[in-house]
Amino acid sequence: MADGVVLVADLYRPRGAGPMPVVLMRTPYGKRQPAIRLFAVLLARRGFQVVVQNVRGVHGSGGEFRAFHHEKEDGLATLKWLRAQPWCDGRVAMVGASYLGFTGWAVAPYADPPLEAMGVGITASEFVSSFYPGGALALHNTLVWSSSLGTRDGAKSPFHRRRVRQAMRYLPVGEADEAAIGRPEPFLREVTAHAEPGDDFWKATDHSAAVPATTTPTTMVTGWWDLFLRRQLRDFTALHAAGRQVRITIGPWGHDAKSLRATLHDQVSWLDAHLNGNQARLRQAPVRLHLQKADRWLDFDEWPPPETRPTPLYLAQTLVWDNPTDVEPATFTYDPLDPTPTVGGPLLSPGRGGQRDNTRIERRDDVVVLTGAPLERNLDLIGTVSATIFARTSTGHGDLFVRLCDVDGNGVSRNVTDGILRITTPGVVRAEIEMHPTAYRFLRGHRLRVMLAGGAFPRFARNHGTGEPAAQAVASRRVHVEIFRDAGHPSTVHLPVWDA
Repeated sequence: MADGVVLVADLYRPRGAGPMPVVLMRTPYGKRQPAIRLFAVLLARRGFQVVVQNVRGVHGSGGEFRAFHHEKEDGLATLKWLRAQPWCDGRVAMVGASYLGFTGWAVAPYADPPLEAMGVGITASEFVSSFYPGGALALHNTLVWSSSLGTRDGAKSPFHRRRVRQAMRYLPVGEADEAAIGRPEPFLREVTAHAEPGDDFWKATDHSAAVPATTTPTTMVTGWWDLFLRRQLRDFTALHAAGRQVRITIGPWGHDAKSLRATLHDQVSWLDAHLNGNQARLRQAPVRLHLQKADRWLDFDEWPPPETRPTPLYLAQTLVWDNPTDVEPATFTYDPLDPTPTVGGPLLSPGRGGQRDNTRIERRDDVVVLTGAPLERNLDLIGTVSATIFARTSTGHGDLFVRLCDVDGNGVSRNVTDGILRITTPGVVRAEIEMHPTAYRFLRGHRLRVMLAGGAFPRFARNHGTGEPAAQAVASRRVHVEIFRDAGHPSTVHLPVWDA
C-alpha cells in the first residue's frame, strides 16, 4: 500500500492459463472463510482468475482495521498492483456481497481505467444511512456485526449469541461491547459516538455522490428484507438515470444464505458476459423482482415501476382511503425503561428477521393500532412506501415508529414494511418517515393494519426522551405521544399501488 503496509491475498487460476482478466474480492472476514473460498473456487472452475485479499488489519494483512475507512485507498492501490502483474492482462472486475460489495463501490467510481465489470450483492455505496435510519441508532445490527468483528480471531464463547442479545439492554449503549464480548470494539464505539445529527465522521466512507459517474457495467442483488435495500435501490436508480449498464434482482430474502446463492449465480453470468463476451445469459429487463405472497417474478424497465399509483391511506378511527373528518388524537406513552419491543424486519441475525407475527406487540398499551376493512380484491404494492404523521411529544424528544402489517383471515398480523424517525423539536411535528420499499400482495379478504409506537427495541436503541447523546444516555423520561388525524393534520401512509 502507499504507506508501506502489506496486504495478503490468495490467487486462484485455471491450470496452465496465460495472462487473463482478474476478478478481485476484498474481505474483512478472512480469505479462507468457507463461504468466500467456495465462491472463489467456483469462479476459478468456471474459467475465471480470482484474487481474494484480506483488507487492512485482518488475518495477516498489515495495519489497523478501521471499518470502511481504508477501502478506497487500499482498493485503488491493489488495482494498480494487479494490473502490473504478468499474469493479469490489465482487465480487472470486482465482485462480492455485503462488506465485500462495499469494497467494490470504494474503487469503481475512481478507477482509471474503469473496472471491466462489478457485481454487488446486499450492499450499497454508503452504509451510514443504515447505521442511523431516520436518525435512530440501529442498535441490533450494529452490535451483532461489531461483536462478530471483535471475535473474528475465533475467540467466541459458547454463549456468544445469547450474550450479544442480552448486551442490547446494556446502558450506556456506547459501552455495550463490554457486555457482549468483554472488551471494547472500535466499530461499535465509532458508530455510537457519531450518532448525532451533523456529524461528518463517516463522510469519507460515503461514495454515493460518485455513483452516477461510474461507467463500470454493474449487476446487483438484494432482498426485500435486507437492511441495505433502500440505499442499494438508490444506487441502481442513479446509475440507470445516468444511462449506465446496470441491472438489479430483488428476491424474497434477507441478509442471508439465500441472497448469497442468488448473488453467486447473478455474478457468474455477468462476469461471463463482460470478461468472456458470452452475452447469451443476459436478460433484457434491468429490474427483476419477486412479488411476495403472489409467488411471481416480474420484469420492469425501471425502478420504481411506472405503472404504480401513489395512493394515500389515512389514519382515522380505522384506516380509510378518503381524507377523514375531525378525529380525536390517538395517544400512547413510551417508557424507555420498558421500551416497546419489535419482531422481524431487516435484521442481521439468522432466523429473527423477515416477516413475523406482530400480534403480541399489538396488544401492548404503548402502541396505537389502526385496521382497515377487509379487502374486496387483491392489493399489490410495488415501490417506495412512506408515511406523513403529525405528532407531538411531551418532552420534545422521542422516536416515531410506523409499521404496515397484513392481517389474515385468522386475525394474525404480520409485518410488511416499516420506518422510524427521531423527533427533536417540541410542538406538533410533521414527521416524514421513509419506510422500507416492498413488492407485496395483500390477498382478498385480508386487512391492512398500521401500528405506531415510540420505538422498536432492540432493533433501534431506545430513545431516552432527554435529548442526551445516544452513546452516553442512561437517565430517561417517559414520553407521552399524540398522533393527530384530523382534516388539518391528515396523518397518512403513502402506498405504491400497482394496478397492472
